[in-house]
Amino acid sequence: MLFPSFAFLIFLPVVYLLYWYVANRSLRLQNIFILLASYVFYGWWDVRFLSLLVGSSLVDFFLGIAIANASTAHVKKRWLIVSLVTNLGVLGVFKYFNFFRDGLVDLMHGIGLQPDLPTLHLVLPVGISFYTFQSLSYTIDVYRGRLAATRKPVEFLAFVSLFPQLVAGPIERATDLLPQIQRPRHFDRAQATDGLRQMLWGFFKKMVIADGCGPLVARIFDSPVDTTPGFTLFFGAFLFAFQIYGDFSGYSDIAIGCARLFGFNLSRNFAYPYFSRSIAEFWRRWHISLSSWFRDNVYLPLGGWRNKSGRFRNIMITFTVSGLWHGANWTFVSWGALHGAYYLPAIVRDAKPRRDDASLSDLPSILFTFLIVLLAWVFFRAAGVPQALAYLKYMVLHAPLHPGIALYWLQQHITWLIGALLVVEWKARHQQHALAVLPRSTLKRWAIYTFIVLVILLYMDVQTTHEFIYFQF
Repeated sequence: MLFPSFAFLIFLPVVYLLYWYVANRSLRLQNIFILLASYVFYGWWDVRFLSLLVGSSLVDFFLGIAIANASTAHVKKRWLIVSLVTNLGVLGVFKYFNFFRDGLVDLMHGIGLQPDLPTLHLVLPVGISFYTFQSLSYTIDVYRGRLAATRKPVEFLAFVSLFPQLVAGPIERATDLLPQIQRPRHFDRAQATDGLRQMLWGFFKKMVIADGCGPLVARIFDSPVDTTPGFTLFFGAFLFAFQIYGDFSGYSDIAIGCARLFGFNLSRNFAYPYFSRSIAEFWRRWHISLSSWFRDNVYLPLGGWRNKSGRFRNIMITFTVSGLWHGANWTFVSWGALHGAYYLPAIVRDAKPRRDDASLSDLPSILFTFLIVLLAWVFFRAAGVPQALAYLKYMVLHAPLHPGIALYWLQQHITWLIGALLVVEWKARHQQHALAVLPRSTLKRWAIYTFIVLVILLYMDVQTTHEFIYFQF
């Protein structure tokens, strides 16, 4: 089920009212109800894959108990390996089988062999990368002794499948979300009101910014690059940077705000990443739940920052694997490796994290960081690595051609809307989301709400359903 859909417009208030009126009577009813609602939400897309979600969840539920009951460290590790192999194996079959199959075929062709290997024609279950990593966080935390294994299947199934963040995150740690499921939730009007504000801003970013950029991005990236003006190619990459930001951070805002309606506090997933002053800071602000997952479960186990030479290797492995997580294509691997290369100078300088928020004096470093992030987004969006390299090549070679076309793009409605987005988020950069602090005047607040809703309705495309980009991951 899509957030910006008529089905969700009916689903949310019905579930909300029943949850607080009926399920509020006991913790068990709350958890059973939110679990059933989550399965309806997921099964709405394709009920066939609901069995995969339930099955993989149950496997980790019982493996968590097995890890907790293990008498020796060796047995604990053995059950953890079973969890890793099961989860990553299922993910690998659905998402990466053909990618590695094609790579093996190319390798064997290179040594003169002509293998006849099978190709699988599978539909990628929506959200499989997200709920797989969330479920894995549970068995890993139980193994590390950070969390007691739950003996209640409804609690665990609700943890894995909580509908607001089920299909595109944030990827919640078991240590953060499971305890919230294990205790009763009570209605909090202030929390619910702020959740609605965050959802509204998320819908604006998705339905106005992301969906407004999408058709223009598709038109530019599908054009022959050797005949396209350089400034048009630049604006194609620029608009894609805000398409993917509006799409993914918009989903996160809707998910976090929606969860707050039901008494859950999800992890922050975006912290105004385009105001970052370095790549290291960017990755502390972009897709925070995934970045921290890879830091804790890939980078640190590899050795982390124990020595400078090892850090180079560990950073490159972590970013490359992170790129591969996004999709079975060399473009994603290249995108991840490029960000790893961006990160390496910070290790050479041994730069300390900058936790303070940016100011206007940081504008040069903000613009530079945004520019190199934008260049990397070309690999993320292109159909293949050769296409990405050609795109970047002609962006530079054709820059002197038709420079006046830049004025055309600067005059587009979507460019002005992106400017408005940046102004609003810059002013709110100290807050959890852009609408967290509003005027005390009721009239002024409702004027802001009404204006945003009107803009959403004005730019809403009722003829086309725009899925979230990260559904494919």
